[in-house]
Amino acid sequence: MAVALEPTVRAAAPFNPEAAAEGLRKAMKGLGTDEAAIIQILATHNNEQRREIERLFKTMHGRDLKSDLKSELSGRFEDMVLALLDPPRLYDAKECHRSIKGAGTDEDTLIEILCSRSNAEIKEIREIYKIHFKKDLEKDIISDTSGDFRRLLVAQVNGHRDENPTVSEELATKEAQELIQAGIKKLGTDEETFNRILCLRSYPQLRATFDAYGRISGKDIEDSIKSEMSGNLERGFLAIVRVARSMPGYFAHRLHASMVGAGTKDKDLIRAVVTRSEIDLGLVKKEFHRMYGKSLSSFIQGDTSGDYKKMLLAVCRE
Repeated sequence: MAVALEPTVRAAAPFNPEAAAEGLRKAMKGLGTDEAAIIQILATHNNEQRREIERLFKTMHGRDLKSDLKSELSGRFEDMVLALLDPPRLYDAKECHRSIKGAGTDEDTLIEILCSRSNAEIKEIREIYKIHFKKDLEKDIISDTSGDFRRLLVAQVNGHRDENPTVSEELATKEAQELIQAGIKKLGTDEETFNRILCLRSYPQLRATFDAYGRISGKDIEDSIKSEMSGNLERGFLAIVRVARSMPGYFAHRLHASMVGAGTKDKDLIRAVVTRSEIDLGLVKKEFHRMYGKSLSSFIQGDTSGDYKKMLLAVCRE
């Protein structure tokens, strides 16, 4: 089954990087900053074009675009603008590093990135992480996490999920029964069985396994995970189930979680919007409305403000 794509940010055509670079310089030159011009230029070009504009900006003006933006902007608006300029996998690597460094660990960010990227993308994240931070991502994860959750992340960061789209119904039935025996039919839980199946099988195969699980047990796999697991491990396994069932649905859930409750998790909001904008953010928006009965833009309008809000809405095409 082909993956449906519905980006909200596409390549500008025609593309005039010289005019875009000149527009950004003009927006920051002199007294004050023309934030609207910055939003308009960055939100109407894709990542590859933005990086070409950045290269040309330096050639034309002898200045570093990111440095100029940092000196002119601030807060969450600055964070989002800089996120839009990073190559996707460098941004992922930076977010993984931010999640691990310092006191405490941002487990939800690690779960999101490592459980939603392809094998090739994870390989690239690891390579960039090593070059950029002079450290090994797997070793950093091992030193910062523990137990079954550590095993889940180590399995994910190795990026060896089967990506063959062919589904075996026989295997689905067999592994659904294994999951039942490892969970609801067992005193305690055999987490290793869950880890092996959820981290190894392709998403189409997992969907077939979850269907078989429901037929045999009369329970949804998500409900079983919630009753059998807790904490980071529960959230990690649920992420894999939701990604396997619907990538747009998973990111709709992540966007909603970033804006409900006290305070906005701006890093999560920015990351979800930026990383899905050239892939399937249009589908994520539809799923968001279906799941929560309100548009994504209405949540953004109520939870953010100023130029940060304008940039989010521009990238979301709202």
